[in-house]
Amino acid sequence: MTRSVKVSEIIKDVSLEIISGHDYLDREIKISDLSRPALELTGYFSYYPYDRIQLFGRTEISFMEKMTEDERLIVMRRICHEETPALLVSRGLQPPREFIQAAEEAQIPVLKSENPTTRLSSNVTNYLESRIAARLSVHGVLVDIYGMGVLITGDSGIGKSETALELIQRGHRLVADDRVDLYMLDEHRIVGEPPEVLAHLIEIRGVGIIDVINLFGVGSIRTSKTVNLVVDLKMWGKEVQFDRLGSADESNRYFNVDIPKISIPVRTGRNLAIIIEVAAKNFRAKQMGYDAIETLNKNLEQLIKKNSVIDDED
Repeated sequence: MTRSVKVSEIIKDVSLEIISGHDYLDREIKISDLSRPALELTGYFSYYPYDRIQLFGRTEISFMEKMTEDERLIVMRRICHEETPALLVSRGLQPPREFIQAAEEAQIPVLKSENPTTRLSSNVTNYLESRIAARLSVHGVLVDIYGMGVLITGDSGIGKSETALELIQRGHRLVADDRVDLYMLDEHRIVGEPPEVLAHLIEIRGVGIIDVINLFGVGSIRTSKTVNLVVDLKMWGKEVQFDRLGSADESNRYFNVDIPKISIPVRTGRNLAIIIEVAAKNFRAKQMGYDAIETLNKNLEQLIKKNSVIDDED
């Protein structure tokens, strides 16, 4: 199913102003990319992406000011396609009269922002990508641990929410409990957020629903977080093999992005919150180039060399 955002929503969420077209704010935006008309202003429309928000900056507006009134009106009428969701002007610039006239004729809203063109483009694109991108719901808990998004997965009842609660008590922040909605921010990043109905709520069996903000304050939650690590909780058993050295190269693929994964055995007496906290620290250390396995290997090499010298002396 194609997701979309209404123009009225982006006005509110990105703090845009309305120049004209107050009656047309229910138009839908279905593509996150923006278009900056360039060749179109010269009359070339062979590959015009008419179904995107059309962004006009200082370059475009100054070019239009050098055109005649008739030229501006002709070009703007072609730019204002029936599927164009909105026209957006940056830097608080005032577009020409023909600009507004063509937009009114096509019933397209004209918006503006005081932000520079590049920043405005980035803000609007990021917002639309987060709203329009395809979603994937995952059963698990997402927690911000030392600035890293840790997605805790595992079978129902294994203790994911209880572990998240202890992590919150230790100063970390909850993003989502029970169900995590994932979307692809770019080619390398997956972002997780809670469904609107479950935001800042956590369920603890035997206690019920807990409002994390009321109990721990607003500093105990995040509305979204990039997923950096997956921690999969599995019941311990003699027949189940676990990586003891941390050298296994596991990952979970969401959309087209592989997220590193570690599997942690669950058994009575283990403090999962502390283990996951240390796992996050250790993962970050590896990213920074510090690997405990390399230290172990060096120690073993030194021990072997030392024993070889002793054998030679004997």
